Amino acid sequence: MLRPVLKPDAQAVISMFLKHHVSLAQANGVVIGMSGGLDSSVAAKLAADALGPEKVLGVLMPETSTPDGCMADARAMAEEWGIEVLEINIRDMVNVISHGLDCHDKSRLGNIKARCRMTVLYNLASERKLLVLGTGNKSELLTGYFTKWGDGGSDLAVLGDLYKTQVRELAAKIGVPERVIARAPSGDLWTGQTDENELGIDYTTLDRILLGIELGMKDAGIVKGAKVTQEQTSHVRNLVRKSVHKRRMGLIPKLGSRTVGQDWREADLSL
Repeated sequence: MLRPVLKPDAQAVISMFLKHHVSLAQANGVVIGMSGGLDSSVAAKLAADALGPEKVLGVLMPETSTPDGCMADARAMAEEWGIEVLEINIRDMVNVISHGLDCHDKSRLGNIKARCRMTVLYNLASERKLLVLGTGNKSELLTGYFTKWGDGGSDLAVLGDLYKTQVRELAAKIGVPERVIARAPSGDLWTGQTDENELGIDYTTLDRILLGIELGMKDAGIVKGAKVTQEQTSHVRNLVRKSVHKRRMGLIPKLGSRTVGQDWREADLSL
């Protein structure tokens, strides 16, 4: 069966990654938006384990459609793990912007909420000399299931090379509560929203197909190896194809010998 498998050293690799980049940036630690959901809980716990909880700031950012239970879970986990918590209600910010733009569409309003949260996190990062810890996983990044310059805006995307099903597996390994792991994934941007309804496919099936695409497999091989349909495979390929722009910074026409976003390698610190 074609399916993503969590590598035994995943936590160790992420831990080294966090320590290296926080040190390289000469930052005091990281700040993360904690929603009480799976991804932010896993990212927060990984950071606390790697850096020490005193170097992690967890920010709760509720608004009108935020379930009370999710905020309670986020606060309980932060307190259990020794993470400092701030709560900043973004309702008024969202209302001012949405009214100013005369925005009533729930999808665009959801983007406004995500971008307000990004603004809060980067303001705190600037104030406290922290890096913003992203919570997006590989399934979301490859399908474009995130808000550009919203929840997609971060300095360190620690879950970015883990599919959603791998994040679930890692969550159980590092001690995230079962009730959080079992909860239906949702951005809680409006009442009744779920990831899988919006994506049009469940994460287990999605991740099998995405792995096949990652491995360069043809559709026939994915259909057979992942035990999915051609319709599902075509749907996922289309999600990946149409979201390319969300995985890139603003495209730049090439004029120089090395161009940012194309062949300028940031890992080359010799400059």
